[in-house]
Amino acid sequence: MRVLRVLRLRHVGWAALLCGSSVLAQSADPLPLTPLPQSIVHGTGSITIGDGATIAVVRGDAGAEAAARVLTAHVKVERGLTLATREGDGTITLVRDASVQGDEAYRLVVNARGIRISASGDRGLLYGAMTVAQLLSPDRAFGKPVKVPAVTIEDAPRFGWRGLMLDPVRHFQPIESIYAVVDQMASVKLNTLHLHLTDDQGWRFEVKRYPKLTEVGGWRIPPSTGGAPGPKVGGFYTQEQLKALVVYAAERGITIVPEINLPGHAQALVAAYPELGVFGDQPEVSHDWGVNPYLFDPGSKGIAFVKEALDEVMAVFPGTYIHLGGDEAVKDQWERSPRVQAQIKALGLENENQLQSWMVDEFGKYLASKGRRLIGWDEILEGGLPPSASIMSWRGEKGAVEAANQNHDVVLTPAPTLYLDSLQSDRSDEPPGRLSIQTLADVYKYEPMPAGIDAEKAKHVLGAQGNAWSEYLATPYQVQHMIFPRAAAIAEITWSAKEKRDFPSFLTRIDPQIQRWRRSGVEVADSAFAVGFQLQGTRGEALRANRASVALSTQAPYGTIRYTLDGKVPTAKSPLYKAPLSLKPGVTIEAAAFDTAGNPTAQPRSFDTGRAALLTRTSSELVACPRGAFGLRVPLTSESPENTPAFNVNLFDTCSAYPAAPLDVAKSFSVDVARLARHYGLAHEAKALRSHFNVTTYGELVISARCIAAAGDKTIKPIVVASFPLPDPKTAPTRFSFSGTLPAMAGDEDLCFQFTSPLSDPFYAVERATLSEAAK
Repeated sequence: MRVLRVLRLRHVGWAALLCGSSVLAQSADPLPLTPLPQSIVHGTGSITIGDGATIAVVRGDAGAEAAARVLTAHVKVERGLTLATREGDGTITLVRDASVQGDEAYRLVVNARGIRISASGDRGLLYGAMTVAQLLSPDRAFGKPVKVPAVTIEDAPRFGWRGLMLDPVRHFQPIESIYAVVDQMASVKLNTLHLHLTDDQGWRFEVKRYPKLTEVGGWRIPPSTGGAPGPKVGGFYTQEQLKALVVYAAERGITIVPEINLPGHAQALVAAYPELGVFGDQPEVSHDWGVNPYLFDPGSKGIAFVKEALDEVMAVFPGTYIHLGGDEAVKDQWERSPRVQAQIKALGLENENQLQSWMVDEFGKYLASKGRRLIGWDEILEGGLPPSASIMSWRGEKGAVEAANQNHDVVLTPAPTLYLDSLQSDRSDEPPGRLSIQTLADVYKYEPMPAGIDAEKAKHVLGAQGNAWSEYLATPYQVQHMIFPRAAAIAEITWSAKEKRDFPSFLTRIDPQIQRWRRSGVEVADSAFAVGFQLQGTRGEALRANRASVALSTQAPYGTIRYTLDGKVPTAKSPLYKAPLSLKPGVTIEAAAFDTAGNPTAQPRSFDTGRAALLTRTSSELVACPRGAFGLRVPLTSESPENTPAFNVNLFDTCSAYPAAPLDVAKSFSVDVARLARHYGLAHEAKALRSHFNVTTYGELVISARCIAAAGDKTIKPIVVASFPLPDPKTAPTRFSFSGTLPAMAGDEDLCFQFTSPLSDPFYAVERATLSEAAK
């Protein structure tokens, strides 16, 4: 709740304010601009902008007035300077110029006489204003006048679709948090916000003709970890709320693309109106992440419903594109329905995929009759892509290549690179998310123009977007942590010329942008700049030698690492890290990287070399057992508002391992265990679940040594170290511990923690495995 209150207060502050010839990539001292402009020519001299500087607009130019309002708001929050708008002359001038071609293009000239933004379109004026906002907040100084160097910038975007997707379905997000994202999208010239508004877990868009969609479909019961489930959670947005958001976003150059997901991911719809489902049964609104079986009725009743709902969607969202999903629609219900099979035959179709294609074409033609266009996920290719449809390619780039070469427009959003619910590091302080780690560098190096698209078809690539799916993002904090700063990388790869992109230059320019975001009240992950620690050799080797060698590094090559060994917070004057530190166990390393101005680039991180710490591994430091892989980092409960505890898990086999455990040093152990909800719609992937025969009522925790080695060498036999019956999940706490004595063994051996609870029960994860040199 604290995070939500802070966001509301910060948004209120924004709203109150709004009412009232060289190329940069080649420059030794690049201007603090993100994304990288097309052309920057440095001039001679500068102008100083202080409190009370004026912005001049032409009377009656609504676009210029809007750009001035947005500029004023950003500069007030990001630099602490108050600008005033007026007609006539001003220090900053917004003017129309037909010679600047393209609605989003602008020209910016700074000299000793003032700052002039020229554009032919409203968005061009806005983006020129956002460039000025960045020039007026080039560093961490706040409330002080800014000296802006003389410069001429000619700028226009490479792609017309530069987007983010928010998913308030899996975890409902307050409308204020969406406003906050919109504000900061504008700051880096992102122009498309894709709102995923319906799914199995909720229907968030108010359809006045079908009120049960939100009255029933907007709420779900949380999954149980064994005991009674909690109260219903959810919510929805009224049409009035969304219309206001559309207006607010449009003033910031952002078009909102709504998504109504059909024919799959329709369980919330069927829960509200069973007659719109295939079999007429009424499920609960789902609390299972993944793929569920419910499809909507493709007959006349279902088609009519969708068109009626689309009428209300179009009345709220005036943009060209309406997203109709189409992803992960397993066709089992259609396959088992005689009525649907008869429809397929009557239409002269061959299979269920062609039925989906027919349905998409029906909706595409309907939208086209209203002056709109249909876009969907790349699965809509599977039955033959209707001529009216565009696609978002998420399963790699194959769909984009195929569709573009067939003259369909495409947006690139491939998983995992542009899936922003992917973690940014393997650090234990990361919030929950997918364990397909995608760093800032990974996102930045993505090229939105796939190589397989014919040159003459390249015009069909509209651009790219990042998707923040929210199965594991329960709070605005977590959503923002995943989006920022990677949104800046998406902005640059979609705005800036491919040949001018340069990651080291980007890092110097994103640092001031991060400070702007933080002054605006946005949570920004520092994963790329935080110091990581790598013990050289095994923990057993360090303990036996009574000497730990620790290497320090950061993901991004930016800043210099400094450290302390006395418990003090490192500063720019602390010792400079040059080589791995060789320490006697017992010292805690505190470290942070610093930029050339002596500012820390991330919060300090620490590494404890004490013997007890070296013998302990948290969930983030365990590995998956043989034949498995960790895919997710999940919270203790589905609705947890906290970032920790979080657990790295393999949904298909609840087993984790402590690699190279020093069993010649350790004499005993303690294992902290957490019971987690098993709420995953696996559809046909359920066959990959590994069932273990439980020999006690609720299953056991079986701890064995040499399990990893035995998986690779059949002559090696694992050794059972301990077995513990698991308690009744209906009455036991969700976190508990087991402890015992370790057998005497020589050297390092792996330890596996295998849970054998029935697949119908909740599942378990190891929160922490602690070895001890003392015998129990």
